[in-house]
Amino acid sequence: MDLGLTGKTALITASSKGIGRAAADALIEEGCQIAICSRNKEDLLIASSEMKKKFGVEPFWCVCDLNKLKDIENTVNVVLDQFGKIDILVNNCGGPVSGYFRDLSEENWEDAFEQVLLSVVRFCNLIIPDMILREWGRIINITSVAVKQPIDNLMLSNSLRTGVIGFAKSLSNEVARYNITVNNIAPGFTLTNRLYDLAVSKAKLTGESHEEVLAGMARQIPMNRLARPEEIAAAVAFLASLQASYITGSTIQVDGGWIKNLF
Repeated sequence: MDLGLTGKTALITASSKGIGRAAADALIEEGCQIAICSRNKEDLLIASSEMKKKFGVEPFWCVCDLNKLKDIENTVNVVLDQFGKIDILVNNCGGPVSGYFRDLSEENWEDAFEQVLLSVVRFCNLIIPDMILREWGRIINITSVAVKQPIDNLMLSNSLRTGVIGFAKSLSNEVARYNITVNNIAPGFTLTNRLYDLAVSKAKLTGESHEEVLAGMARQIPMNRLARPEEIAAAVAFLASLQASYITGSTIQVDGGWIKNLF
């Protein structure tokens, strides 16, 4: 299937590793011009080199701390200077610190708010006006299955990623008339550094090894395995496509059947 993305420009945040990197790979394979960002310059250099070797195209990259408004403004500005437009925005970020309610400080809440929710608002605020002028755009937010079924010990993620869902649904109604879609992807347990860190954290609480924790996660899933980042990225590519032009305001779980509810 031709997704109709040749020549489109995509900005993917937190994209030097994991799901963000896989999304960048998927979109570059579909013919998109790619801009990636991360707060770690070394990770960006490695990712850029690997992508150039794999695809023969070097992505544009920019250092960006999602908790800093100036970094976000700079990222959008330099990408627009480079490509002249941003057709596709993939809002991705690392997970906030794990913990139960009484484990978390006000600073933890403020950091998570900026990282998870406010970064999405800020990028959208800067990019949507041009999408409206050109009457075309795709906004895809990477969230978590926690927005549909909260996960123990992830109070911050459960709370703030759900806020992204509410924001996206409201925004989708406002911009639909301009041929701009806004959707969310809710990944299940996926083989990333974040999942490894969560497994290590849980192992400290339970006395298990982190390998046992990961195996236990896999057993919860009807497919009896963890997801690969590339499987999440495939959903990103589809939602960015011309074929997905009538899908907006939706949250699509990619979880191997982990969520049990009907809606």
